[in-house]
This record gives sequence, C-alpha cells and structure tokens, in this order.
Amino acid sequence: MSQEVTVYNPRKFERDRARVNHGFWPKLRRVARRVPFLGELLAAYYATLDPKTPLQVKAVLMAALAYFVLPIDVIPDFIAGFGFTDDAAVLYAAIRSVASSIRPEHRTRAQQMLDKALAD
Repeated sequence: MSQEVTVYNPRKFERDRARVNHGFWPKLRRVARRVPFLGELLAAYYATLDPKTPLQVKAVLMAALAYFVLPIDVIPDFIAGFGFTDDAAVLYAAIRSVASSIRPEHRTRAQQMLDKALAD
C-alpha cells in the first residue's frame, strides 16, 4: 500500500506559512505545558524549515502546524483533557503521511529546544 502526498496549492501554502510564521512561537509559549505531543510538533516545525525537505512535505506539515496555530478549533484548546485532541490528530495524520521526511536531525533539534526550555 503506497501513500501519496497530495499536490500542494501554492496560495494555501503561503497562507499557512504566514499563519505559522506569525503565530507558532507565541502560541507554543502559551500552551507548551499542556501539549503532550510537543516533541513531534517541534520536529515537524523544524522539518518545514529545512531546505532539504520536499515542498509537498512542507505543505502537509505547514497545514497541520497552521491548524495548531488557528485560534478556532473543532475542540477549543482551553477544554481540560480534550483541548489538544484535534490538534494531535491532525498533526499525527500529517506526520504519518510524511514520516520518512522528518529526519533524525529535526528530532534532535526539537529535543535540544525542549532541553533548553526545561533548563530555563
């Protein structure tokens, strides 16, 4: 069974990238302690920054990251215990579809960021 990545829409990609560039770090700072998939979220983010990551993979990950950043969710983030369930599902599906493109160096960079944040 092969998985194909959908051809990206350049306008949507640019909208998603703008959303992520503007809102990723501010939202992450606000909610980091409540996000159980923080390492995967950061690894996906770093994969989108890597010039070696294929554009279609970046588009899939950028869409998932933009969903995380959006203030409106299917399940609002402030609902204790369930708030990030939809974000986790979207991110999981995105990562699963492009897993081979999230390389060890992306995960290492994510872990370094987490280690630094925990040390502060």
